[in-house]
Amino acid sequence: MSGPPAATSQVPRSRRSLRTRLLVAFVVPLVVVLGLVGVASVTSLRSELLGQVDTRLDAVSDRSRDYSAQPGEVLPPRPPDDGNGDADSEPGGLGARGQGEGTLVATVVDGTCTNSGVIGAKGETVTLTSAQEDVLSGLTPDGEPVTEDLGGDLGEYRLVAGTAPNGDVLVNGLPLSGTADAVRRLVAVELVVGLLALAAAALAAVLVIRRTLRPLDRVAATATRVSELPLASGEVQLAERVPPEDTDPRTEVGQVGTALNRMLDHVEGSLAARQESETQVRQFVADASHELRTPLASIRGYAELVRRQRAGVPSDVGHAMRRVESEALRMSELVEELLLLARLDAGRELTTEEVDLTALVVDTVSDAHVAGPTHDWQVDLPDSPVVVPGDPARLHQVLANLLANVRSHTPDGTTATTRLRAEAGWAVLQVVDDGPGIPEGLRPHVFERFARGDASRSRTAGSTGLGLAIVHAVVAAHGGTVEVTSEPGRTAFTVRLPHASEV
Repeated sequence: MSGPPAATSQVPRSRRSLRTRLLVAFVVPLVVVLGLVGVASVTSLRSELLGQVDTRLDAVSDRSRDYSAQPGEVLPPRPPDDGNGDADSEPGGLGARGQGEGTLVATVVDGTCTNSGVIGAKGETVTLTSAQEDVLSGLTPDGEPVTEDLGGDLGEYRLVAGTAPNGDVLVNGLPLSGTADAVRRLVAVELVVGLLALAAAALAAVLVIRRTLRPLDRVAATATRVSELPLASGEVQLAERVPPEDTDPRTEVGQVGTALNRMLDHVEGSLAARQESETQVRQFVADASHELRTPLASIRGYAELVRRQRAGVPSDVGHAMRRVESEALRMSELVEELLLLARLDAGRELTTEEVDLTALVVDTVSDAHVAGPTHDWQVDLPDSPVVVPGDPARLHQVLANLLANVRSHTPDGTTATTRLRAEAGWAVLQVVDDGPGIPEGLRPHVFERFARGDASRSRTAGSTGLGLAIVHAVVAAHGGTVEVTSEPGRTAFTVRLPHASEV
């Protein structure tokens, strides 16, 4: 039974910047190339030096073999032995003319090294240890040079074993210390020069990459400045553009700059069209609201006139006139609210004077108590009056709408508390109720126009759905903020107004 298909793992994209990736792409191959060149040069030098040692070793072997083939020849005198061995056990090949310092000669008979020695720095014969002789005894007499580490003061030697004319095995060798020293010097030079070259190349790469990507930085800076512009509402002009020197279509950065400029042109045109459409809608709403005020006032007047003529008016007609007057009044309120929003959207200046928020809270809560006697209205005020600059009529409307929202959307018996305090130059006005709360799906939209609650916040009066929208618009026009937090049993609307002071 086959198991579930294996999940395909997605390789995460690199989070390194483009500069870093370009620098890595330049430096890493350079390091690899320098490494390969270094390895090749060291290998070539070592091979060449080993070849030279092998050539010298062939000459040493020839001299030793020729010298061993002349048994009647008398050995030349040598300095006394330094105590490391018996001079009589010296192999004959060491006495051959031309043998230099470090030359090794040994004789192996039936797998045993019978005599061995190395020419010292002063021409003396240095005998080998038993461990070193065991290494020599194990060589194959095939005439092929091999490298062995003899340890001690000798180190690595290039050795060759061959058969002498008398049938014994003759071993000859030359030291590789000179070769090793040359290789080490080459490695040190390559490391120093390679690191300096790598540092210089990396610095040059950084400068070139920085210079090359500088136009891209300017394009990014232009995009950043555009992203910081307030584009949500109002008339918008996108004056930011990528400079002409960064829009050359023959380069990749120029193509990006050209595309960004085209996009900004399109966005500016779209925003202008949107602003024109919004302006037309606002103007229409303002004109329609203004024109509706007169006929609505006439309807209300005639309805009230008929209702007051008690004689000769049937009861059903009187009831109908009362309903006409009530709906005309409600429609008048809606028209006034639409007209106010249209004026605020048009950016009309509000009147500015010192507004005593403490007195405003007392008056507005008193009005709410009269309008909603079935609710419990409470206030929490500071000891000193809180004053802010603003439009008193509009600020009164803000608090009145918040209290009307409580009265309309909470059941009888709900307690609503209006709090006021001053915090670091801000006036904080808060209306808190212990009603059922605002549904979670409606909270992000409570300040939108014509937003309406559902049955969970019982409505005992009609609502246009514009009250909280007016609150938001008026507070924003005063440079303040308004927010709402809600859960079952506690809903709080918090208004913050700037430039507050206590007197």
